[in-house]
Amino acid sequence: MQHEFNRSWLSWKFADIQNRIIKALEQLNDEQVNWSPDSNSHSISTLIRHIAGNILERVNKGILGQAIVRDRDAELRPIFLTTNELIRMAQERLQFVIETINTLSDEQLVQTQSVRGKERSNLDMLHQCAAHYSEHMGQIFYIAKQLLKDDYRSTSI
Repeated sequence: MQHEFNRSWLSWKFADIQNRIIKALEQLNDEQVNWSPDSNSHSISTLIRHIAGNILERVNKGILGQAIVRDRDAELRPIFLTTNELIRMAQERLQFVIETINTLSDEQLVQTQSVRGKERSNLDMLHQCAAHYSEHMGQIFYIAKQLLKDDYRSTSI
């Protein structure tokens, strides 16, 4: 298996997610990052807290074996956070993922963790996390575009 390719690609992907989320956040004020379209939808603040919670579960607990207890329900409840707090959270948590990927041995990449009753390799889980966070990144962009309209600046190259 091409572990170095996967390590490199995953590091790049998580850095891209981190940079683009931060670029979107920098365009928004505190009220905007806590706004949600309706009572059945999440705010940007909630989406970023959810990503941070998923990192705790999949990377800290699943890959690194730390004794983490995730309260997913709590992270999905609306809590007012400032734009700066969310930028810091996105920066720190995604940087942690990047640093972890770059320090994992080939053996650690192929080790497995149980996810919803199925054994999955850490490498597979990291690719799944990249897809998951990309989906939420799209939601963040959509909300930002709805709020900023023509003032929204694209985060892509």
